[in-house]
Amino acid sequence: MGRKAGMVHAGCFNVRLFNELVAEIMPDVEVVHLVDEGLPALSGEQFRGRVIRRLQLLASFAQESGAEVVMLTCTAFGRLVDEVKVALNIPVLAVLEIMVDEALGMAGRIGILGTHPGTLASAQQIIQEEALRRGRKAEVKTLLCPGAFDALRRDDWAGHDRIVLEHLNRLMDAVEVVIIPQPSIERVIQQVPATSRKVPLISSARLSVQRLKEKLDRLAQHPQQMRD
Repeated sequence: MGRKAGMVHAGCFNVRLFNELVAEIMPDVEVVHLVDEGLPALSGEQFRGRVIRRLQLLASFAQESGAEVVMLTCTAFGRLVDEVKVALNIPVLAVLEIMVDEALGMAGRIGILGTHPGTLASAQQIIQEEALRRGRKAEVKTLLCPGAFDALRRDDWAGHDRIVLEHLNRLMDAVEVVIIPQPSIERVIQQVPATSRKVPLISSARLSVQRLKEKLDRLAQHPQQMRD
C-alpha cells in the first residue's frame, strides 16, 4: 500500500498549489484534501472552541481515509495543533509551526507578510513566544497587504499578486528575513528573481511539504512513533 497524507485547508485555492508541490517533492505520496472555507471568518478568540472542533473533525476524516500524517495548512490556526492532535492517533503538523522554527534559526529581525490579519497575529505571537522559550530576542515586523485577500476570493490572481509584490518589496528593506506564512502567496514568491531578493524569503508551502516528507520517511522507518 502506498503512503498517504492528509491536508486540511481553509481555501480551495490551496489544493492545486499543494498538489503541485507534492508531485515535485514526494510524488509517491497520495494526499487526502479536506477544505473548510468557513474557517477564515472564525479567526477571533471567541471562536476558538468552534474552530478546534471543526479542525478535529476534518483531521479525523483524513485519518479515516488512511492518512499517516495530517497537516494544517491554514496558518491562522496553526497554534491549535496541540488541541487538534488529541483527537487523532496519527501526527499532526502545522505549516505555521514549521515556518516559525525555520525563521528563528536564521535571523533576528523577522518580517511577516500576509493578506489576512488573523494569519499575521498568529504568526507574530508564536514567533515571539518561541523566541522567548529559546532565550532569544526576535524583532518582528508584520505587514498586511490590504485588498489582496479579497482579490483572491474573487479569483483575481493578477490583482492579488500585484498587491503582494508591492508590499513584499517594501518589507524586504526593513528586515533580515521575510517569512510568507500563507500558502496562497507561494506563487508570488516564484515571480521574484534571485537578484531581486534583498533578504531570504521563507515560503511556508514548499518548506512544509519538505517537512511532511521527512515525517513520512521517519514513520516508514519507525512506525511505532505514530503519535510523536
